[in-house]
Amino acid sequence: MLNVGLTYDLRSDYLKLGFTEEETAEFDSEITISAIEDSLQQLGYKTHRIGNVYSLMDCLARGEKWDLVFNICEGLYGAGREAQVPAILDAYRIPYVFSDPLVLALTLHKGQTKRIVRDCGIPTADFAVVERLMDVSEVDLPFPLFAKPVAEGTGKGIDGKSVITSSVDLVPVCENLLYRFNQPVLLETYLPGREFTVGIVGTGDRARVVGVMEIIITHRAVEQIYSLHTKENWIGVVDYQLATGEVERLCAETALKAWRCLGCRDGGRIDLKMDAFGVPNFIEVNPLAGINPEHSDFPMLARFKGIEYNDLIDMIMSSAMERLNNVGYDGKKVEFRYSL
Repeated sequence: MLNVGLTYDLRSDYLKLGFTEEETAEFDSEITISAIEDSLQQLGYKTHRIGNVYSLMDCLARGEKWDLVFNICEGLYGAGREAQVPAILDAYRIPYVFSDPLVLALTLHKGQTKRIVRDCGIPTADFAVVERLMDVSEVDLPFPLFAKPVAEGTGKGIDGKSVITSSVDLVPVCENLLYRFNQPVLLETYLPGREFTVGIVGTGDRARVVGVMEIIITHRAVEQIYSLHTKENWIGVVDYQLATGEVERLCAETALKAWRCLGCRDGGRIDLKMDAFGVPNFIEVNPLAGINPEHSDFPMLARFKGIEYNDLIDMIMSSAMERLNNVGYDGKKVEFRYSL
């Protein structure tokens, strides 16, 4: 029986330490950790809760080891915070699920990610990165613009002021984001079309799309934008619908190309938005996608496609097993369950 360690950031732990709701928005609930653990146990794995990066270092210092680590740590500090746990595991030659440090450090920075995606020929909105307030004067993009922190997720820093329609609002919005998040601001040409998220499992040429889900902000939402507030209060204000036909094909094709271009592994999400001509544009990638069984987008779209939570976890684990078997990690050979 394989011994699988679980690394994660439990939101309640950080709230007890005095961190704010916004600072901890990306972290996981006990519901998520229990769901992952229960699924892995039902799939025949022995599990061990490790916790965050500090707990991981304590465990390693005591000589603890695992056959595989199921890593969903987001990290707290630094532009490479999502890469910290996999980098440590690499140093100890402990295999893990999901993407490696290079991918996680790159994709957290939305501007750098868009440069690579654009170089791969994938449509993405024109953009500029504002590192200092004086950089605003150099921005040469047509209005409206969309502003957000360059290295945050879960809609952090996005609200009703994120869509900027004139130069009058550009400086104060950028100033606010620079001050609040202490990181550069990404400015993009606003995409007016429909919004989608695409779930993917697998790695490289074995990766495939689980489903394409449209995100529809209804008139009942306080903010007509997929902000942190909207995401956390989505019931009754956001409609989620599976895409079909040509729209599904176009979105799946774009997302899969981006996933492979960036070197993402095992499972995650690509977010897309259509331009004025109906062309899906890359917005961002989430290689550590939320997997709360109740409300995270990835399990939700999988469920819409008839894939239950345990099956989704099995698909992710199977991708990792196959990937590790192919490279002969430490000479271990493990049979994987789910055929991709």
